[in-house]
Amino acid sequence: MTYSNQDKGFATRAVRSGQVRTAENEHAEPIFVTSSYVFDSAEQAAARFSGDEAGNIYSRFTNPTVRTFEQRLASLEGGETAVATSSGMSAILSTFMGLFAAGDHIVSSRSIFGTTRVLFDKYLAKFGLETDYVALTDLDAWKQAIKPNTKALFLETPSNPLNDIADLAALSTLAKENDCLLIVDNCFCTPALQQPLKQGADIVVHSATKYIDGQGRCIGGAVVGDSKLVGEEVYGFLRTAGPTMSPFNAWTFLKGLETLELRMNAHSASALALATWLEQQPQVTNVFYAGLTSHPQHELAKQQQSAFGGIIAFEVKGGKEGAWALINSTEWLSITANLGDTKTTITHPATTTHGRLTDEAKAQAGITDGMIRISVGLENVEDIQADLQHGLDLI
Repeated sequence: MTYSNQDKGFATRAVRSGQVRTAENEHAEPIFVTSSYVFDSAEQAAARFSGDEAGNIYSRFTNPTVRTFEQRLASLEGGETAVATSSGMSAILSTFMGLFAAGDHIVSSRSIFGTTRVLFDKYLAKFGLETDYVALTDLDAWKQAIKPNTKALFLETPSNPLNDIADLAALSTLAKENDCLLIVDNCFCTPALQQPLKQGADIVVHSATKYIDGQGRCIGGAVVGDSKLVGEEVYGFLRTAGPTMSPFNAWTFLKGLETLELRMNAHSASALALATWLEQQPQVTNVFYAGLTSHPQHELAKQQQSAFGGIIAFEVKGGKEGAWALINSTEWLSITANLGDTKTTITHPATTTHGRLTDEAKAQAGITDGMIRISVGLENVEDIQADLQHGLDLI
């Protein structure tokens, strides 16, 4: 039996969508750890390879466990299809290599993951893809940056790590007026809190490594969209180039999707409580969290998201020395650049996630030496506050 009905609720689809039971009638989804598949005949093999017959061929691009994850995520995002990849960065790479060509122009938000900017500037530029950067929240800047050869607008919302919020409806209208695609990285919210395709985006990309897994176990990514752009073009790149998700990782992400809504709401509640507390600390000069009424896009975030997510950025007095002193003084928070884990993580963006950017690019993205990013986990928020207090007392 296949469970994929779009008329079911989010939580039901997160648990049931995409599952096809085998002849063994298993309750949990199986892991198909096989590189290839046996055909009934030479004729069937030829039909599979030509595309005349649907079915498994080779696990670089067809695997039942991976397919179940793709169908479930597509259902949750409201897309026609999804392509699972080996990492979040390979999801972005597959999207741009599959859809664009030399001479094309991209307009991107400045407020993106540092490695994404390196991908655009150092590697995709070698293949003739041109990228210009604008402030995420400045609609006029987006308009002015569009050229006759612009093919896509790319952004993260909320942004990493400042929690800036893009106006998806306005950018969708702008993209359509200029015959561009709107591509949204939905890593921070996941479909549990935000569904950009329903707000006019054409393609959504994910680092499944983060909240979709939720426990820091596996690396993976995904691209979600329609059957043509994603189902043929992005899939075609993956089939040929092979940035493939492993069956075991797909199975892990399936288990993550089952609890995604519960976890995202819990992360969001704790993050709001922590951000509110941080605003009251004299050593903290700025707190960047869209759930705070002081955030400039708070009302927009309320319109686009069902909650505000688990990522907080804040600035402390003393620049890098102050930030490092706080981070180093924590007793049990995890000093790691990963995010989206049940365990709270803490990092210094200027020297980790955005460390490869030039000083100018950091300044444009709002990344300062005194900034700290926290991915709020599922521990008691009072314990997180107490561990941070050790460092605040040193500043």
